[in-house]
Amino acid sequence: MSSTGTGTGIDYSTWDHIDVSDDDDVTSPYVDTPSLFRMRHRVRLEKMAEFQQRGEDLQSNFSECGRLLEEAQERLQVMEEGSQADEVELIEVRAEVEKMRQDKKQFEKMLDQHKHEEKRLPWNVDTINKEGFSKSIVNMKAEKAPQNKPGEDEKFVEKHAKEIRHFGMLRRYDDSQKYLSDNPHLVCDETANRLVAICIDYELDEKHGLMEQVAHQAIVMQSILNLGRALKVDPRGCFRHFFLTMKSADRSDRDALERELESLKERVRNCAMMTMEEAREELEEEEKEEKFRRLGPGGLDPVQVYESLPKDMQRSFQEKNVEMLREAVAKLHPDEGKYHLARCVDSGLWVPEPGEDENDL
Repeated sequence: MSSTGTGTGIDYSTWDHIDVSDDDDVTSPYVDTPSLFRMRHRVRLEKMAEFQQRGEDLQSNFSECGRLLEEAQERLQVMEEGSQADEVELIEVRAEVEKMRQDKKQFEKMLDQHKHEEKRLPWNVDTINKEGFSKSIVNMKAEKAPQNKPGEDEKFVEKHAKEIRHFGMLRRYDDSQKYLSDNPHLVCDETANRLVAICIDYELDEKHGLMEQVAHQAIVMQSILNLGRALKVDPRGCFRHFFLTMKSADRSDRDALERELESLKERVRNCAMMTMEEAREELEEEEKEEKFRRLGPGGLDPVQVYESLPKDMQRSFQEKNVEMLREAVAKLHPDEGKYHLARCVDSGLWVPEPGEDENDL
């Protein structure tokens, strides 16, 4: 049979550009592969059902609007043919008929648009081997989560800091799912990053139990985000699938999540250790700089020099009394006196006037 003839032949050229969507080669390290495929399959079926239901609702509304329009037109015709029709009521019915006509046109337009979308959508692996023409065949395009503009990450974390911390303290999957259902805006990379930062803070404070609790929630959030990427959908639309799967997960799924959790906790510990080591090095460097700033012109530490002075000399510096310093030096052997005075000058404890030295005491 000819596919190009003008007779009864079938033109198969419309089949040349069938786009078969099969993303089952995309996996996630956070969810067991068979479970991921099952979730992906469930998402596709739900999207197909949702699209088909929308078409059925539009068709139902279109039919109902047509029925109401016919009733209103019949009522209007009876009133116009009658001789005692109320003018106000007549105006109201005419307005109702006009509105019904506009509503019917709007539903017809929406229904045509839905059918047009249905024809343009590619087949997918869940429907390509099904009986043809038995149902709507769709493959919804992936939704993308909105991306924050530069500088908005910090604003988001600051605005929702309390909510993020509350989520980090939840222990049960049911509680986490309900909280995300009430706060879907928390399903984002900023929340996952902030939870890891909270883990590091707790580890630095040696609050290891709290660190491990928040780390679990950080892995939960990161797993949801990765699942969304694997399914090519907005993660806010698939977190329920994650919790549903994990609540009925087999041992391999739980082990995979546990491995990721242990890996994160180890990274948090290493990061906290590096942070403490860097802080220790910075403190030591600051102490060295501070000590260097304290050294006198001769490179001696004034504190150490002061502590090595005889009591009488220490007292003279405490009271800032030069005459008392002279008396204290006079009591010492000349060589010992010169030794202490020279060290006082080198440490900056005593700054002689121009042209003056220790011999002038």
